[in-house]
Amino acid sequence: MTAASGSNGLRSYLTVTAAYWGFTLSDGALRMLVLLHFYKLGYSPFSLALLFLLYEAAGVVANLVGGWLATRYGIQRMLLTGLCLQVTGLLMLSALSPEWTVATSLVWVVLAQGICGVAKDLTKTASKSAIKLTAGAGAGQLFRWVAWFTGSKNAMKGVGFFLGGALLESFGFQLGLWLIASGLGLVFVGVLTLVPRLMGKSRASASAREFFARNRGVNLLAAARVALFGARDVWFVVGVPVFLYSQGWGFTGVGTFLAAWTIGYGVVQAATPHLVRRSEDGLRDEVPGAIWWSATAMLLTAVLTAIAALQPAALEWWVVGGLVLFGLAFAINSSLHSYLILAYAGSEKAAEDVGFYYSANALGRFIGTLLSGLLYQWGGLTVTLGGSTLMLLACWLVVRKLPLDNGEKAIASPSANA
Repeated sequence: MTAASGSNGLRSYLTVTAAYWGFTLSDGALRMLVLLHFYKLGYSPFSLALLFLLYEAAGVVANLVGGWLATRYGIQRMLLTGLCLQVTGLLMLSALSPEWTVATSLVWVVLAQGICGVAKDLTKTASKSAIKLTAGAGAGQLFRWVAWFTGSKNAMKGVGFFLGGALLESFGFQLGLWLIASGLGLVFVGVLTLVPRLMGKSRASASAREFFARNRGVNLLAAARVALFGARDVWFVVGVPVFLYSQGWGFTGVGTFLAAWTIGYGVVQAATPHLVRRSEDGLRDEVPGAIWWSATAMLLTAVLTAIAALQPAALEWWVVGGLVLFGLAFAINSSLHSYLILAYAGSEKAAEDVGFYYSANALGRFIGTLLSGLLYQWGGLTVTLGGSTLMLLACWLVVRKLPLDNGEKAIASPSANA
């Protein structure tokens, strides 16, 4: 199906963005509800990480399959499927009984989280693919629309973190989940009535060999994404929230910091087109920018690791300040990557390329989530941040090889201001 243009393209873009806002709000609220509720019940850092492992692992498969399904059946159907699965996961979590054993509760929550993980990645793949179809041929408009979509989505997730803490405190775990599910019902109606039924439908790959035949830029960017998001989630999922709580911060304080960090990260993502050098071909300056900002994020995290090892007074405030700076570099990195995948992706089967890329994203989150619990339990904050630094080093080494076009030419060193 060809890309939309003009007012129709803008209307479709805004509709899909609004739908994904609603979903992301629920996703952020759910994460905070689960994390705070079960930490309050006495779950260890590693047990908390286990609660999110299937959520992240499911995304690896969901993105791959979701991209193929969105190409074959259309974006609207994938959005509706994702919303239905999210509601299913929420209702399943709300049925959790305090009379169950710890083992039974753990299995039940992990399965429910797995369903929500599939839901998130089906909707994300479909929504990001819609941008490629609606932005038209201009690289400048594509970059702006991707940046705004990604940034606003993450800001909404930050609001969701705050909402989750507020719902838990005001209504409790079960009623809070019911309220979130009710809101998603309204989003479902909006998608059903406003998103074109055949949007994004095209010929899907007929074989596994055809499906995995990506160009070099897509493959390298997917590898970089594994390292980039693994580096973030190493500290974000368990390590820093538990560290701050151990320093005397309350649940509200921890939730507010994570919400503010995520909202700020989203704002920077949306502003990225104004913060990096742009080129007419959409790659010549953007790729060096990705290299430069990867190096910056790595160096910032290395310094923060050294500070954590020295254990200065008021360490939690050093961590908060360091993570604010890290968030700036990470947000620009993430926004550049989100644009570059669409720049490298083919138009005819963009959903498959995007699904492949976000499958790598989910794999990185899975690795980061697992390491977040393990590293913090083994060596505390210093080891956790050290693991993040090593993953950012791997990201920088990979993005140095990104091509300046869809051929084989690549650059060897950062050479542009970003």
